[in-house]
Amino acid sequence: MAKALWISCYRSVRDPDALAAYAALAGPTIKAAGGRFLARGMPAKVYEDGLNQRTVVVEFASVEQAIAVHESAEYKKALDLLGNAVERDFRIVEMVD
Repeated sequence: MAKALWISCYRSVRDPDALAAYAALAGPTIKAAGGRFLARGMPAKVYEDGLNQRTVVVEFASVEQAIAVHESAEYKKALDLLGNAVERDFRIVEMVD
């Protein structure tokens, strides 16, 4: 079974306080569910058509686990705190071996 990544690119942050509240709840929730943060922050450098925006990458044991965490009641609480405070591109991608 292939591992999976959550990849979140933040196009804009309208409410930094709501983002901080989300992160305070989401981080421990993701870790407790088996997620491992690989990257979190602004790019060191962007090339070509890359955008200089906050990016978060989290590794999970499988696509199914990544989806289950995102759809869990615990993570939903974090998303409720986030509300419309950010505009982000969020995707789950299967890793290659």
